[in-house]
Amino acid sequence: MTSIRHFPATHPLPDWRNFGVMLRVLLGINLLAGLSALIQSPDLAGWAAQYVELAAVVEPLLLIGLGLLSLLRDLLWRLPLRLGQACVLALAGGLTAIFFGYAASLALADLGNIARHVVLALSATALLLVYFELRSRAISPVLTEARLAALNARIRPHFLFNSLNAVLSLIRARPQQAEEALESLSDLFRAAMRDPGEMVSIADEIALSRQYLALETLRLGDRLVVDWKIGPIAQDLRIPPLILQPLLENAVYHGIEPSADGGTVSVVIDRKGDELHIAITNPTVGQAQHAAGNQIALTNIRDRLALYYDLEARLEIETGDHRYEVRITLPCQRRKPSPLR
Repeated sequence: MTSIRHFPATHPLPDWRNFGVMLRVLLGINLLAGLSALIQSPDLAGWAAQYVELAAVVEPLLLIGLGLLSLLRDLLWRLPLRLGQACVLALAGGLTAIFFGYAASLALADLGNIARHVVLALSATALLLVYFELRSRAISPVLTEARLAALNARIRPHFLFNSLNAVLSLIRARPQQAEEALESLSDLFRAAMRDPGEMVSIADEIALSRQYLALETLRLGDRLVVDWKIGPIAQDLRIPPLILQPLLENAVYHGIEPSADGGTVSVVIDRKGDELHIAITNPTVGQAQHAAGNQIALTNIRDRLALYYDLEARLEIETGDHRYEVRITLPCQRRKPSPLR
């Protein structure tokens, strides 16, 4: 099954396949190696040489360890927290003992006491595990606040009022269309109340966005034109909920509504390799009037993407002559997504 990769941002055991986790581990271990070299070197002039010598040993161990942890990630997640942490410590200590034992057997260099290196490796690993656990606990209340903010900011009050007014204008003249509009509005609010930790298919997200645009078309008429360009992507790709709709709402509110002539909102969705690319473009006539509201919505989406994917998702903005484009890049791979923990 093809799906977007979903990471448990608040699980105490880190996702060893996540780019952000790998980057933090690499930086953390190299920082500790740098401090160790500084302590061992007789003076500052010899620090660089001491660090290079130490890094030549640490880096292979670190890369091998990260590779094994990536392979064992799912198994470690199924274990109780303390047992999982103990397994990580055992792996770090075992790899260090094997590496230094093998090097000593070849008499490549005087590597000193193997037990000392094992203790240092265990200490560094323990520090990282404590950091990730504390980070997980610190993120938990932030995640709750972000979920509440997302629920409150997804559908602005002005959209609700405008939609209800559009429906009221249809009740007598076109009751069937008014009923369909109310059903669409109900679906939007039902989606807004969905658990943010629950991933949705790209097909559902697109369908919901089309419902939203249909509501906006009721009041904007021919002023609103939407150009959909959807590449050959699997319809069951899983993404965070309500990623498209707030961006489309921004495009309509900031780009189409202020213009007497309206304009075209372009939506491009495609997959390139292991990444899903989403781009939404709108004209910028009168956008300065609502710039603050635009940034609030974009910040909300950026924060939610960080909670889902850490550093592996990107939200970029590009402005040009009379155009405003928001691009989102999400990682994807062929596996069933993990639930948010």
